[in-house]
This record gives sequence, C-alpha cells and structure tokens, in this order.
Amino acid sequence: MEELREEGLGSTPSVDLEEIDVRELLNNPRELLKKLFEVGAHYGHRKSRWNPKMRPFIYTVRNGIHVIDVRYTVVALRKAYERMREEGRRGGTVLFVSTKPQARAIIKDEARRVGAFYVVERWPGGLLTNFETIHKRILKMKEYESLFLEFEERRRRGEVLPYTKKEILKMQREYAKLRKLFGGIENMNHLPDLVYIVDPKYNHIAAYEVKKLGIPSIGIVDTNADPEMVDLPIPANDESMKSIRFITHIVAQGYLDGKREREAAGGILPETAELTG
Repeated sequence: MEELREEGLGSTPSVDLEEIDVRELLNNPRELLKKLFEVGAHYGHRKSRWNPKMRPFIYTVRNGIHVIDVRYTVVALRKAYERMREEGRRGGTVLFVSTKPQARAIIKDEARRVGAFYVVERWPGGLLTNFETIHKRILKMKEYESLFLEFEERRRRGEVLPYTKKEILKMQREYAKLRKLFGGIENMNHLPDLVYIVDPKYNHIAAYEVKKLGIPSIGIVDTNADPEMVDLPIPANDESMKSIRFITHIVAQGYLDGKREREAAGGILPETAELTG
C-alpha cells in the first residue's frame, strides 16, 4: 500500500495530460473522480501519522493507511481551477511553491507553462514577510547579469576588463547562488495575489508567511497535514508525482485559461461562464 501511495499507481494506466481537456474534465465529476483514482490521489499517510483536522476528508483505513475521500478532492479542484481562472482574468500574479523533491520539477514546469512565478529551491526566510529586502537581492542578481553582458561586449572589442579573474569568478559564484534561489521570481516586483503550495506541511515557512500576510492560498494537503494552513485545501496524495502532476496541471490551467480570456477581451473582462455539472 505504501509503495502504491508513493508511486501513484492505480488499477488503470497513468493519465496522459496532453490529451486532457481540463475544462471538459471538470464539467464531468464522474470522469474526474476516475482520473484521481488512476493517479493514486486517494492514498493518504499511515494512520499513525494523521492530523485529526483531516478527518472530514478521510473515507476509510486500509492496511493501516488512510484513504482520502476524493469526492472532496473533486469539489476542491473545481474551486481551485475557478479561483486560478479568476486571478488570470483580472491580471493577478500567482506564485507556485514546493521545495519538496518530487514536486520541484512539476512546479517549475507548470509555472513556466502558464507564466506564473515559482520557488522550488530552499525557501528564503522572509521572502514574503520581508519582501523589500529580498527584492534588493533580486536586483543585485540582475546587476550581475548586466555586468556579465558588459564583460562579453568588452571581450569582443578586445578591451581589458576592469576586474581580475578572481574577482569575476567570485561574482559568478554569487550570481549562481542568487539565480538558483530567485530565478523563478526575478520579475516579481510585488507580493503575489495568490499562492499555490504543494504540501504546506513540508513548506511550512512559506505557508506561515502567506498566512501571516493574508495572501489567498491553495494547496495540496495530505492526511498528515493541517488543512487550515491554506485557504483552499485540496485533499490528495502529496507524495506521488503522478498525483502532484495531475492536480497541479489542472490548477495551473485555470490560471492560463483566465489569462487567455483576458487577452481575448483586450483586458475588458466578460461575464464568467461557471463550470457545470
């Protein structure tokens, strides 16, 4: 059971995200339920590790492992999609977060796909609560980029650089550190309007800062976590890459769909067509 949970194996083949029409899927709760089972979103943690606040979202216990009632996941996913879509339609900014190893690549890929900001490396303490100071470090990173471009131009002209090789190497190392930490938020000039977190328990510092500042949040919450750490919890397996990828893809698509609607309307928002079903 534990292996199934981590691998996200269901009784049917894995879901091909490229073939999914997200909006059509969300309008068909029965099919969405089926897909959630396919990616193993229903596998929770061992009963001994549970958080009592997750009781409403737990269906049963099998072999000592909690099984999530994915009917609640369906409801939460539909709400998350619409919340993201709303943010995209109004031109808001969204930050995707998870430093969890199995979620990093997924978060980075999906955020880039839809034009959102992301943090997948170590969460810099104060990223949100002390954003002014953090932003100065981002500006420093950009200064290095401009400086390196200037160096390249000078080399092409055959000019002598105003720094020694040792000094340049030191700057390159510092830049690499800054790029690793802040590459996903380099153009985030103000606090995000909405934050999406995969496993707020694992990313508790990020969740705390978001909560403290009152920034709206959505997150995948497993049976070992406190669902109150985010405003809109999506009860689901947060260990399986298949589960994380499937849910994150749907949530991210909401943001992209909203942005496309805004662009098509020339920035003038039409009436929102709600999901049916």
